[in-house]
Amino acid sequence: MLIENIPELFIDDSRKKPDVFVHDFRMTTDIVKSKVNLRMNMFSFLQVGRKQIHFAGTSVAVNKDQSLLIKKGNCLWTELLDTENIYYCKLFFFSEKILREFLKKHIDGSPEHKKEVPFFIIENDHYISSYLNSLSTINDYPSLLSDSFLSVKFEEIMLYLIGKYGDRFKSYLQSLIVEEASPFREIVERNVYSNLKLEEIAFLCNMSLSTFKRYFINEYKVSPGKWLQEKRLQKAKVLLEQGHLKASDIYMEMGYNNLSNFSTAFKNKFGFSPKDIS
Repeated sequence: MLIENIPELFIDDSRKKPDVFVHDFRMTTDIVKSKVNLRMNMFSFLQVGRKQIHFAGTSVAVNKDQSLLIKKGNCLWTELLDTENIYYCKLFFFSEKILREFLKKHIDGSPEHKKEVPFFIIENDHYISSYLNSLSTINDYPSLLSDSFLSVKFEEIMLYLIGKYGDRFKSYLQSLIVEEASPFREIVERNVYSNLKLEEIAFLCNMSLSTFKRYFINEYKVSPGKWLQEKRLQKAKVLLEQGHLKASDIYMEMGYNNLSNFSTAFKNKFGFSPKDIS
């Protein structure tokens, strides 16, 4: 199963990186499951059909009466047609930069907020229907599809949803802000679920393996081998429990070169083998 990088998949000029971007997504064939690397936070305004999304530790399903605000990151999408064999949603992507500008302008201070799930369910209503109609009208006038104009539409829907959901929505918006990690942490955590060896991750950090291990223990207070194995096996357990994937589908993604080594490590960690999960 190929990984789809979104929204780049929908942008004609790959060199263009807009802060706001709207795409009409239509289909007439069920997409049973697709791997998605969502590079920007995104509204998915579902208008026809059904959608289910699996994240690392949770999942959500919505119908045409609901829409979603989804945090950027990796997920599995399942999109299903309605009874008339149609699926349609309007996708509205926005960068962290424009979100930060909005929060600075409209939300006073930086109150503490708990870690949120990676989605927010929106109940569709007459205002949202009118809003989506206005976005469709904009598509008829390409000269209006500028970042500045779409930024106004972004601000409009954000203010409406704050009015509709109050502090709960504000808290979720704040949870979308990803705090800057150190370059070392960024490289390590970007490769947690790769099949790179420690010396290869050390190379990417421009360090020898011994220097990398010392730096890692100072940063994470645990050895890199133990930390990586813990992260990868915990994610593997979550993926297997969701019931959509088998050990043979994920062992390489979890950093193991063969299924046998993965199964042994998994059983040593949890006391049962991957195939025992039903």
